[in-house]
Amino acid sequence: MLIKGLSKKIINLPYFEYGVLTLIVVMALIVRLYKIDSPIADWHSWRQADTSSVSRTFVKDGINLLYPQYHDLSSTQTSYENPRGLRYVEFPVFNAAHALLYKLYPNWSLEMWGRLLSVLFSLVSVVMMFLLGRRFFDLPAQAGSAGPDSIGVGGLLAAFFFAFLPFNIYFSRVILPEPMAVAFILVSLWFFIRWIDGKWAINIFVSAFFFAMALLLKPYIGFYALPMVYLAVVKFGLVGWLKQPKLWIFLSLSLIPFLSWRIWMNQITNLVGIPHWQWAFNGDNIRFRPAWWYWIFSARLGQLILGIGAVLPFLFGMVNKAKAFPYIVHIFVASQILYMTVVATASVRHDYYQTLIIPAVCLSLAYGTLLLWNLKEFNKFLTRGILITSILIGFALSAYQVKEYYKINHPEIITAGAAVQRLTPPDARIIAPYNGDTAFLYQTNRNGWPFVTLPMEYMIKRLGAEYYVSVNFDKQTQEVMEQYKVLEKTDQYVIVKLF
Repeated sequence: MLIKGLSKKIINLPYFEYGVLTLIVVMALIVRLYKIDSPIADWHSWRQADTSSVSRTFVKDGINLLYPQYHDLSSTQTSYENPRGLRYVEFPVFNAAHALLYKLYPNWSLEMWGRLLSVLFSLVSVVMMFLLGRRFFDLPAQAGSAGPDSIGVGGLLAAFFFAFLPFNIYFSRVILPEPMAVAFILVSLWFFIRWIDGKWAINIFVSAFFFAMALLLKPYIGFYALPMVYLAVVKFGLVGWLKQPKLWIFLSLSLIPFLSWRIWMNQITNLVGIPHWQWAFNGDNIRFRPAWWYWIFSARLGQLILGIGAVLPFLFGMVNKAKAFPYIVHIFVASQILYMTVVATASVRHDYYQTLIIPAVCLSLAYGTLLLWNLKEFNKFLTRGILITSILIGFALSAYQVKEYYKINHPEIITAGAAVQRLTPPDARIIAPYNGDTAFLYQTNRNGWPFVTLPMEYMIKRLGAEYYVSVNFDKQTQEVMEQYKVLEKTDQYVIVKLF
């Protein structure tokens, strides 16, 4: 009884929840610093290389948000030769911030700054998950009361899961726009809820700004508009929400920047510099086939993210109604299932597409954990023991898979890239064949081609290719070595001069 009474007093201390949140944020930072200085040769290095390359171009040539460029001059991603290296995907706000940080403190590498920038925004997301979870699941503290309903336990659990899911730890320190986009949409959601709660009208405009920024980074983040619609319906009624002028202003302010960017990129590029994107939706007709169900719900959500064990609290999070907004968890999860249904092929091929669903997953985990912890129908100690064990198993099995993502499986591309920088002028154009993967070309810090896209003579005379570097001594490389001058050859790589 003494221990129970003491725990109640501690829990009800002023700002106790904020102290716990601070601890979660600090620990979240620490776990994300693991291999923070790693070169871009880990999991999904090709996509990270493309993102970091735009930042590197901003560092060299100045920040120009309307004309982002990168190192790949090939037709691999667009079907058009790209002599200017134009790169029109996400609006390059991440790259601008990345370049500015590096310019402010160049003692840390560009790659390290890119990872740290993602970490910073993931910590913002941790705080936002706390605020959202507390608003959805917790009641205001009452004098003399303790337990999950009296402090922000729901919010703390949401923050905890977002901070420490092994899958999310890795994808919160990659050089990709996803962590920034997730932070922006969560901030947008929070200010939207503040407006729904009757707080200052300015909140809806702040929400629209961050929603617009999130859309500019990742258009697929727009599926989080569904929870916003639900919140508006709960507040204003099934028809009444459509009569709210501020919601129409919100919609306009959110969409105009995104549509303007899309119009600009299509006019200025004539498709050069815009990678193929139609394939992402259902390019291989995989939607609703057995393989889609397996990869999305079993391999990714069940095994990789939840590690099988955490499936238990995740499912429990959707079997009951939340206090403030009864179906908020259901709508969050449904919005992300809809996202993975629409963006079917990309969601199956690339697991980083699941980064966007993590907030919805964590809200369901948090609420499910609350419900299981407070179950009265079964033995309390047995239920809580099973809950804790399932979460620990989930984290352990997920971490077992995710640890492979940190590995540098082909260090020879880093060694070869350093050799290219040593032996060639900074403006040299390089052919660095690596099955079309731009990670190798990125390591050379030169513009060029990640694949022999055309006859070699044409690439030399018409496109300006000057050097060929390879870490694979295949038939193509042997032919190039026989035909042109070998500058340097080791057991790891070869560099050939093409003129």
